[in-house]
Amino acid sequence: MSINEPISVQEALIYIMVIVSASDNAMTDKELATIGDMIKMLPVFESYDGNRIIPAAQRCGDILQEENGLSLVLELVGDVLPPKLYDTAYALAVEVAAADLHVEQEELRILQMLRDRFSLDKLTVAAIERGAIARHRTV
Repeated sequence: MSINEPISVQEALIYIMVIVSASDNAMTDKELATIGDMIKMLPVFESYDGNRIIPAAQRCGDILQEENGLSLVLELVGDVLPPKLYDTAYALAVEVAAADLHVEQEELRILQMLRDRFSLDKLTVAAIERGAIARHRTV
């Protein structure tokens, strides 16, 4: 698959999770487990073939290696996702960023880029982020 070939909505969501995880140059085991768990659990991935996860993540990584790779991925994802899934995409990104209980500066930058790309309102963003904080809180 080349950069110009279309991707599915589910692959676009995987790309979002990959760019957040890879943003600090370290895809942690917790982040990878979170990605896998969400793909197994969430209805948006219901019809997605689990055997396609690794190839999709690798394609995303290949695109990221290109000149302006991050911009290319964001453009591709923005072109594929319907607006009704913008908040879902952001929620997935936040979950991956929060997975290892520490959000790096690079991850925050990606989250800001996603908020801007999807024109998410502050209330939606706050609700998604607050929900992630509550889910990842320890005793």
